[in-house]
Amino acid sequence: MAAEVLLVLTNCPDQETADRIATALVENRLAACVNVLPQVASTFRWQGAVEQAIEVPLLVKCTRERYPALEEAIRQLHPYTVPEIVAVAVVAGFAPYLRWVDEETTPPLVA
Repeated sequence: MAAEVLLVLTNCPDQETADRIATALVENRLAACVNVLPQVASTFRWQGAVEQAIEVPLLVKCTRERYPALEEAIRQLHPYTVPEIVAVAVVAGFAPYLRWVDEETTPPLVA
């Protein structure tokens, strides 16, 4: 049985930040895959004011086991003071894909 897979959502202020975070997460085996989506318009309340921003969403596939390290990496790489980092449990999915996520987020054994 594969590990529990999570879908993690975050938004970045620009394409460069989105690409940098996506690459770092996959290179460090914190995520098996990161989808960098087209820009979206976000409306939110921040420090008492309603704000609007154009952001680049990321859909990150990882395991529950790797989530704490993934969250820390996003926090370190992200320019926002309070970045959106929301994890949703994957309750069903194609078993070979879920196994692949598990395999790709397993750190290599150190000899």
